[in-house]
Amino acid sequence: MALKDLFNNFFVVEEEEEVEGPEERESSRSRERVQEREDYNRNENQATPQTFNNKQQAIKSVPQKNTLRSNTTSEERNYRMNNNSKNNSRNVVTMNQASQSYTAQESSKMCLFEPRVFSDTQDIADELKNRRATLVNLQRIDQVSAKRIIDFLSGTVYAIGGDIQRVGTDIFLCTPDNVEVAGSITDHIENMEQHYE
Repeated sequence: MALKDLFNNFFVVEEEEEVEGPEERESSRSRERVQEREDYNRNENQATPQTFNNKQQAIKSVPQKNTLRSNTTSEERNYRMNNNSKNNSRNVVTMNQASQSYTAQESSKMCLFEPRVFSDTQDIADELKNRRATLVNLQRIDQVSAKRIIDFLSGTVYAIGGDIQRVGTDIFLCTPDNVEVAGSITDHIENMEQHYE
């Protein structure tokens, strides 16, 4: 028997509970709430008068907030909102105006480069990223390095949505998307090259 008593409480057997309907749940919840209120009221009644006085002092020491919101009517609020929106409309700048003024300032500068080594190409790419047109003279560099530079600049120009044009013998014009090149001199260059041959 002692062995049976040892294992008796070892395993827990769960009994199925009856499923309560929504009405039964509400009634049980309301009973629980009533019970909690009664317990709370009993605890409050048993509290000593000294703790009651401490609570009253704590309540008195809390500063009262002045609510300006309750004093204003809906008409006053509408009037304030309309005035604020009128004042703010003067401060609004459309994006087109801002971008036009930005492009006008940035497109006025052109950078000239004559790279001696391939590492100078990064400076050219930085200027293109800063939305400045660049003119690159590759006449004083060997052909292999010149080809690498043109390949690098072509990728840079493609990435920023710009354009690269040949404007002379080993001279290239690289432009970002905010610079527009009008006209073409490639026909003139080809005619000059044929004339010299």
